[in-house]
Amino acid sequence: MQTYRLRCLGLLFLISIGVYSQNFEKVFQNKTLRIDYIFSGNASHQSISVDELSCLPTWAGRRNHLSELLLRGNGQIIMKDSATKVCIYKNSFSSLFQEWISTPEAKRTSRAFENTFLLPYPKKTAIIEISLESSRNKVTATLKHIVNPHDILIHQRGITHLTPHRYIIKNGNEKQCIDVAILPEGYTQDEMELFYKDAQRACESIFSYEPFKSEEQKFNVVAVAYPSIDSGISVPRKNEWRNTAFHSHFDTFYSDRYLTTRDMKEIHNALAGIPYEHIIIIANTEVYGGGGIFNSITLTAAHHPMFRPVITHEFGHAFGGLADEYYYDDDMEETYPLDVEPWEPNITTLVNFDSKWKDMLKKGTPIPTPFKDRKKYPIGAYEGGGYSSKGIYRPSIDCRMKTNGYPEFCPVCQRAIVRMIDFYTK
Repeated sequence: MQTYRLRCLGLLFLISIGVYSQNFEKVFQNKTLRIDYIFSGNASHQSISVDELSCLPTWAGRRNHLSELLLRGNGQIIMKDSATKVCIYKNSFSSLFQEWISTPEAKRTSRAFENTFLLPYPKKTAIIEISLESSRNKVTATLKHIVNPHDILIHQRGITHLTPHRYIIKNGNEKQCIDVAILPEGYTQDEMELFYKDAQRACESIFSYEPFKSEEQKFNVVAVAYPSIDSGISVPRKNEWRNTAFHSHFDTFYSDRYLTTRDMKEIHNALAGIPYEHIIIIANTEVYGGGGIFNSITLTAAHHPMFRPVITHEFGHAFGGLADEYYYDDDMEETYPLDVEPWEPNITTLVNFDSKWKDMLKKGTPIPTPFKDRKKYPIGAYEGGGYSSKGIYRPSIDCRMKTNGYPEFCPVCQRAIVRMIDFYTK
């Protein structure tokens, strides 16, 4: 009996190894399954619907750590083998819709938002499970559906008519590197050379900051010349509306500087056939603003004097999953409840500080760390962050995620970015 138990345990161990170290080529085709969803609802009820499935000709995402998550995000999408129910791919994300449901408008009405996700293309029928979570890590909406990879109604995209594009950084193929696509918003066909120059500036900006500077050889960056009819960006508060490629605008949720778009399908249509994992959109405007959503998009004004630090800050959100470390006088506890540990790696409520940067502290560092001790303890737990002046703590007095004028990411943010890069490439 003991021998039998040992054999069973050994078999389970081997099965678990197989799940976590699965060979990409055995489970997936070298193609991308793109799924377009509609997230809809209001502050009290949310739902998820499938809009469309597409097939793209190559897979540019990670080929290791397939069934793992580095960060929790505000939602997860999971692919399981239909026959065995084993998880074969997992990813996390945040969305503009989930930000919207915390606004006063969401208490009065319902709205719908487009969301698009890229998954490796399965060889066999798969189960897709997608879920949204609240700021308290409670599931608020779920959807489960079946994908047959041989379904004739899966839209074949990116085979012909690729959008003109030019590589700014090329360090390898999509299997070796993290692929970032830069798109233009509010650039007409006659302004495409200006766009390419601005895309070059965007690259120079991001890769002038550590740790991106030291890790540049792990990235490819492609500028994709998708024109707009009108030049410039919509500014609703000035009654300025322009016909642009992705219909982005300032004043999102009535915040002057919040520049976003809800046209996610059009963004991904513009990139069909070009290998990409992460998306940066640069806007042809001098108006200050931008936005970055984890595993979704980065959007930044290209011609404002603060373009260089802002695009890097927003990419910190979208790529690294970093939180804002600044705060307001009026606390926003709906965003980060003080009795829940945030998933972002650079802020804490001290509910589970062990999971954050506690291991980076100098011995004897007081928690929370008094402001007067900032020189003695460069890394601590300084109160103020995540939009709240009380109850949320950041690692350093200042950081690229706190102040536009600060010249670098703090050590905790740098480590978080390196971990994300390694997650994709190692």
